[in-house]
Amino acid sequence: MDIGLFLGSATDLDKTVASVRDARDAGFASAWLAQIFDLDALTVLAVAGREVDGIALGTAVVPTYPRHPMALAGQALAVQAASGDRLLLGIGLSHQVVVEGMWGYSFDRPARHMREYLAALLPLLRREPVSVQGETLKAVGQMNAERVTPPPVLLAALAPAMLKLAGAVADGTVTWMAGPATIRDHIAPSINAAAAAAGRPAPRIAVGLPVQVTDDPAGARAAAAKTFAVYGQLPSYRAMLDREGAAGPADVAIVGDADTVRAQVRALAETGATEFVASPFGGGAAVARTVEVLASLLGTV
Repeated sequence: MDIGLFLGSATDLDKTVASVRDARDAGFASAWLAQIFDLDALTVLAVAGREVDGIALGTAVVPTYPRHPMALAGQALAVQAASGDRLLLGIGLSHQVVVEGMWGYSFDRPARHMREYLAALLPLLRREPVSVQGETLKAVGQMNAERVTPPPVLLAALAPAMLKLAGAVADGTVTWMAGPATIRDHIAPSINAAAAAAGRPAPRIAVGLPVQVTDDPAGARAAAAKTFAVYGQLPSYRAMLDREGAAGPADVAIVGDADTVRAQVRALAETGATEFVASPFGGGAAVARTVEVLASLLGTV
């Protein structure tokens, strides 16, 4: 299992590029950015990819509704060109409260939207002609790009329909706030079965969780409960927390002293995860200590 670092969303270009460089220098396999309401993650990764070599660059995740597949394909291929084909393109639906309340799109039948979106995006990334006339979008055309290869596409998938889609047509999934039992008993079996049924290679399963090395686990969990409270309220994450038997995000955070955290990360490797996208929290010294312990695991899990 590879270990990457989740860097959050980018608010300062230079600081984010420096964080990517630090992750590379520490030996991590990948650095990931969120796409929320800050700097554009793909643009930042294009800059980082030009300036920092030797590390994969992931999005966790780019919402599909505000970006037409042709626009996203063009952005992704540009990052591939800038980085030497190191992009891991994580995409997702976002949430009804955002899609309808902030963007004004319909969130009706989101799995249908994602099927149609991927039907356009995936061949566009391969620079093949597309003609998709769906219920939620239309895409007719072809991308022109030289000397780039399609990036792996990882679908933020938790529900059965989305996991089936991720396994059948995409390259895997990237999760957030899904605990180890949920990965082992629900996500990994579902996506692996879908990939096998479609005759596709074993999918990537990138698992994102908060992590903190600390001598005060109770205090760290209290901080996690406050920092990540929103994820206990959004329906898709709430369903995964319920499946895990977790009261809230604090219960799936990886927390404890160095040996405890190492043991929990090693256990995560046994769930079917192919990559741990670690999100160190707590700020300052807590993050630095956590990153140091995670680095000690590289190449051992």
